[in-house]
Amino acid sequence: MTTNDKIASYITSGESENLEFKAVLPPSRSIARILCAFANATGGALVLGIDGSQSPPEAIGLSRDFHAHEVTSRAISLLVPDQSVRHGYAEYEGTSLYVIEVEESEEQVTVEGRAFFRLGNSVIEGPQTVRPIQSCAQSEALTQKLEQFALSATEAKSNFIQHYLSVLKIIGDLESSLFPSSASEPTENQEGKVLSRILFSSAADNFESYLSDLLYEIYLANPNTLKSNEQVTVKDVLECADLREFIDSWARRKLAKLEKGSVKGFIKENKQIRDLAVIDDPQQHELEKVLQIRHLYTHKNGIVDDKFLKYFPGQFDLHEEHQLSVEGMIDSFDYLASTVHRIDSAAIAKYRLATLA
Repeated sequence: MTTNDKIASYITSGESENLEFKAVLPPSRSIARILCAFANATGGALVLGIDGSQSPPEAIGLSRDFHAHEVTSRAISLLVPDQSVRHGYAEYEGTSLYVIEVEESEEQVTVEGRAFFRLGNSVIEGPQTVRPIQSCAQSEALTQKLEQFALSATEAKSNFIQHYLSVLKIIGDLESSLFPSSASEPTENQEGKVLSRILFSSAADNFESYLSDLLYEIYLANPNTLKSNEQVTVKDVLECADLREFIDSWARRKLAKLEKGSVKGFIKENKQIRDLAVIDDPQQHELEKVLQIRHLYTHKNGIVDDKFLKYFPGQFDLHEEHQLSVEGMIDSFDYLASTVHRIDSAAIAKYRLATLA
């Protein structure tokens, strides 16, 4: 069977346990998970440049500017044990497609220690148990919400959710330190205070990491969005080993405003996020308040300063120790997770980003 005939048969048969289409180039980790699932089933093919949402599927092509070979090679390197994977561009009716094929593996394949499998035409992760906090209703509710959010997510959002589930598990495992009497009351345990600040800061940092990773996925799927009036020096380019590293560096540079607690400044300077129009002024202010608490915990050991009082007028005293109960922490986590869900859903629709589910 010729390559043209094989692709024609793929399009005719449609997505299945052994076949998946993507309109754009997914991140390497997403490709690795799909290949892992195929290898743990009966083998399969991932074809890039086909819009599977159409009926019948439409071959829209994949530009050779996307560096599909490099991204796919990086994905293959994530598979454990090593797998034999065939991949390369193929011409079909005047368009360039990228075909990645893997055979069934004789032993279970994992990606970063996690096994993935096929369920129909979807990728699912192997059994994973996350124990919610039984004595904190907010935690159980947030765990369930995160599981729903994970049903359709970019790689950035999937990583965000996994981090939050891990934080919730830590909170549950250290109940005696974090909320020995009640989840609605801040702990008086000194170790618990320190741990609370660390966990809160980690969750806020993860929100920033999500935005950086999402920008990277947007740039990767839509290289034209890198165009701007901002100047790039030769030094900026030469310090990066390849385009992927440059895009990653550029995305993280965009977070400078956010790291200082200025959500409004970050959104104003990042058209890719601003154009999604999912965060209004009141929501931006709430996000800034969460990040200000993070800043206080990270740099001031939780002691209220003048800058913090500007965001919380009349609520605290200067030099007071700021504390949050576990319920208060989870309320903030819930707000950040819901914000990420809105951003991610809008970004997937607008920029046609690849999803993990």
